[in-house]
Amino acid sequence: MIPVDILIADDHPLFRAAIRLTISAALPQAQIREASDVEALEAALSEANPDLVLLDLTMPGANGFSSLILMRQHYPAVPVVVVSAHEDNSSMSRAYHHGALGFVPKSSHPDAIAEALNQVLAGNTWFPPGFMPEPQSQQEHQLAQGLASLTPQQYKVLVMFSDGLLNKQIAYELGVSEATIKAHATAIFRKLDVRNRTQAVIALQSLGPVPDPSWHAGPLA
Repeated sequence: MIPVDILIADDHPLFRAAIRLTISAALPQAQIREASDVEALEAALSEANPDLVLLDLTMPGANGFSSLILMRQHYPAVPVVVVSAHEDNSSMSRAYHHGALGFVPKSSHPDAIAEALNQVLAGNTWFPPGFMPEPQSQQEHQLAQGLASLTPQQYKVLVMFSDGLLNKQIAYELGVSEATIKAHATAIFRKLDVRNRTQAVIALQSLGPVPDPSWHAGPLA
């Protein structure tokens, strides 16, 4: 059997352990790696591209669908299967439009998880029976494109905005000048088509598993 490298990205140790057992039973040849947050996920991806990533949208640093969007931008050859406690058709549709090749609800039977892995590794997609993709809003499509265009440093700055840090605090954390942070902020606002930090943070939060109701269609006032 051809060995496969599977990366589980989830912050719950019990869930990772259960998924590991399921994978080992379905794919005895699998080499399984784990990441408990986005920083560990990035480190694992920098070591070697896995054959498949199981991605939890709510682990630390994920910022909802942002992690999926950025993974598809920077690692387009790596198939991603989303694992989520959000099991509604809307969440599955958003994952589908943002590039996931599969979606496994966390309540799924192990057989469904095994089927999803086998289908995606074979080059197919897998979503739960009855899934029907809903149209993606033009606004979310444009926002995803803007987010994907951010450099890794700009995305870090955006997340720090979301955490409520001031420019001087961000500059200290990243080891750069405050002027550099202001330049990053200008680029972020332009790419996300917003006018200030508050609007940029609302835009980021709108990509959470449950959309922020403050984010609305059309240019922000």
